[in-house]
Amino acid sequence: MSLMSTSSLDPAIAARLKRSADGLVPAIAQQYDTGEVLMLGWMDDEALHRTLTTGRCTYWSRSRQEYWVKGDTSGHFQHVKSVALDCDADTVLVRVDQVGAACHTGTRTCFDADVLLSDAD
Repeated sequence: MSLMSTSSLDPAIAARLKRSADGLVPAIAQQYDTGEVLMLGWMDDEALHRTLTTGRCTYWSRSRQEYWVKGDTSGHFQHVKSVALDCDADTVLVRVDQVGAACHTGTRTCFDADVLLSDAD
């Protein structure tokens, strides 16, 4: 489980968040200038605080049970341009300037390999 109790997130923001049972909110990363949806990660209060204060996306790894900063290992950084909550305050949209691949498979986006329907053809 995440470490929400040690968070420095602004209490006014924390009070608005609607978290899942495990204390997380989905965080959609979107390329700021093109609108391209890059990936979905998970944030707890501390990950959101770090994202807001460092200018780099920090996520909570559900599999490893630890924080990770996008790009620290891969070099594929996400530089934060803006952060917004959706109308229900249960999803975060982080508009970023993506450097390199966003997906752990090495592709630009996590949403390009398994297209179920497309009217682009």
